[in-house]
Amino acid sequence: MKAPVDAVTSETIAQCDRLIRPFIRRTPIVEVNGAEFGLPGHMLTLKLELLQHSGSFKARGAFANLLTREVPPAGVVAASGGNHGAAVAYAAMKLGKPAKIFVPSISSPAKVQRIRDYGADLAIEGDRYSDALAASEAWAQQTGALPVPAFDQNETIMGQGTVGLELADQAPEIDTVLVSVGGGGLVAGIAAWYAGRIKVIGVEPLASPTLTKAFEAGHPIDAEAGGLAADSLAPRRVGERVFPIVRKYAPRTVLVSDAAIADAQATLWRALRIVAEPGGAAAFSAILSGAYKPASGERVAVVVSGGNIAAVDFDRLR
Repeated sequence: MKAPVDAVTSETIAQCDRLIRPFIRRTPIVEVNGAEFGLPGHMLTLKLELLQHSGSFKARGAFANLLTREVPPAGVVAASGGNHGAAVAYAAMKLGKPAKIFVPSISSPAKVQRIRDYGADLAIEGDRYSDALAASEAWAQQTGALPVPAFDQNETIMGQGTVGLELADQAPEIDTVLVSVGGGGLVAGIAAWYAGRIKVIGVEPLASPTLTKAFEAGHPIDAEAGGLAADSLAPRRVGERVFPIVRKYAPRTVLVSDAAIADAQATLWRALRIVAEPGGAAAFSAILSGAYKPASGERVAVVVSGGNIAAVDFDRLR
């Protein structure tokens, strides 16, 4: 069996893209002058993955799993803070498969409702992603349903890597891409696509530094799991398959505060009328807050990766 770092490559991501392309959107980019955000002399490229089906990049990995793995009569099961669950529910609905989704109590009402709207059987289990994961694993054993991991699965990583494939075509001149990190599937997929050709930098909340802690330890370990973006960026630890890829191709993280994330959400709305959830705005907060400082002439892209936000939270942005 191939080592994880060799199992996901630009070639396998391109193959995956051809398979899932009929089911996903090619999300747009927008180029903005950094002077609008107090960064004169810098042009920023925003990859608007919050416009993907189900409201986040997660639909890519969900379709990659359901189209490449055998789905039993019991259907699929997933644990999620919300976005992955919505993506699996959406993919299952489109492909006519049963889906059982477990989410923790911290999942936002917007994400819970979206999962229900897609027709999945929803269960709220525990307070954190780890609780929902344990319940989903028990369900898979009990029923024979196919588990669809949120990040630590080669097919999931390949699907998320198609974000990098699109971005490379849309903005071939970029030097750096900033990517929010929870379990690490997105940053690993994008890093595997670029394979060191540009800088790929993970952005994590100070309240849930899963990849940062893994880099410090030399392997995935449990980290704190809380903060404003806990429903999408706090799985407690990064994936075992994720880690070798990011260690090789994206070995740097920056940390951002909850206040910086909230400010980035508000700024995206005020300046661009983009409604991003906290996890979706985290990568942008790194550059807005100065946690990541571009060099002179550095061309930076930012993945805005989630837009499942409740009405009450949207009111806060206004």
